[in-house]
Amino acid sequence: MVFVDAPGRRHVEWRWATPLLLVLCVGAFVVLALVDRATHDALLLRWGALSSAAADWRSLLQPERAATLVTTLGLHSSGTHLLGNMLFLLVFGLPAERALGSWRLLLLFIAGGALANFVAALSMDRPDRVIIGASGAVSTLIGAYLALFPTARLGVVLPLGLWLQFVRMPAVALISLWVVLQLLFTWAGPSFGAVAWWAHLAGFAFGFVVALAVRESLARRSRLRA
Repeated sequence: MVFVDAPGRRHVEWRWATPLLLVLCVGAFVVLALVDRATHDALLLRWGALSSAAADWRSLLQPERAATLVTTLGLHSSGTHLLGNMLFLLVFGLPAERALGSWRLLLLFIAGGALANFVAALSMDRPDRVIIGASGAVSTLIGAYLALFPTARLGVVLPLGLWLQFVRMPAVALISLWVVLQLLFTWAGPSFGAVAWWAHLAGFAFGFVVALAVRESLARRSRLRA
């Protein structure tokens, strides 16, 4: 017996990269929450990325330390840290994955996250800090989203007096505001804790440039499949 797709019916491809990244990050957080404090700290030190002096940047490219630039993407310091990153992952990762495809999105997430952590490792105020979190990789997806969907609109909830109002605003306006805030925080960063703001900017720039470079190719392939 032979099965043939019905005429005019397009094959729907399941996008798995964003859900997989979500599960891995949440799973790693649960594991860390279940172990004792000593083991928790040891795991962060083993799989997190250590900052480095700018003059010693080559040490970050050694195989073991280079690997931690990727493994640290699955680690988060708190539930709030995890929730924020996963929310942004879903908002920007799912549509970007539909445009890029699952494998490209996964590679972009890893490469952008590793680059962002590399920048973070060199921009920290001390060479002994542990860098954890997927913020740089998620910022990469935000940059890719803006390049792929420059005219998109995003829904936001605004507090207007006693009411919450759902409005749709241009994505370019909201993301531009986010970029400006990251720039401001790089200057006032110490007042807001040890957050690798430069990593956010590096990841965003990387994702935007890569997605912009492949956007026309992706559009041509989409037209051929239609």
